[in-house]
Amino acid sequence: MSEIGLFPLELVLLPTERVPLHIFEPRYKELIGECLRSGHEFGLVLEDDQGRREIGTRAVVVEVLQVFDDGRMNVVVEGHDRFRLRELTAGRAFLTGDVEPVDDDDDEPPAADGDRALTLFRQLVEVAGGEIDEPDGASGSLSFEIASRVDFGIEPKQELLEQRSEATRLRQLSELLEAAIEAVKREREVRERAATNGKVSQG
Repeated sequence: MSEIGLFPLELVLLPTERVPLHIFEPRYKELIGECLRSGHEFGLVLEDDQGRREIGTRAVVVEVLQVFDDGRMNVVVEGHDRFRLRELTAGRAFLTGDVEPVDDDDDEPPAADGDRALTLFRQLVEVAGGEIDEPDGASGSLSFEIASRVDFGIEPKQELLEQRSEATRLRQLSELLEAAIEAVKREREVRERAATNGKVSQG
């Protein structure tokens, strides 16, 4: 086990994912300031109306975008390894806790699972009309690389974070991607119908 500073937020950070954070509370300005000086990681863990979750992600500040006169900061953090929060500790202005690593239980997933998830990701990018860098699986967890590029919402992301099988994550991810593709297509149809007042044009 090891003790790290904790930053509870209504946000899920996946391994490999980068997100911007606005740091304004004094205790978290202290935490992030220490991490910047030492290069150490802190733990980002989901906390919402359902409480604080056990599984979180170690995070490191990769870029400081802006520092204000009052010490507030805009930073970009990157998700690293997952952890399980064993217990909270005391003694600091910010939350701290003893944590242990969370690793996957199984071997490499079937190649077909990764291929399917990548194909669906490409389809989603195409129907959404976006331009997103394609994941290459270099991290060893293609599921997290793909999921970090799509906003599935907090709960689905937390479920992926807690899942300890890459094969299962890829299957869950493919289901999420299929649903997202259908949602984008329906939204496009609604917009097109609204643009013609719901009428079909006569050619």
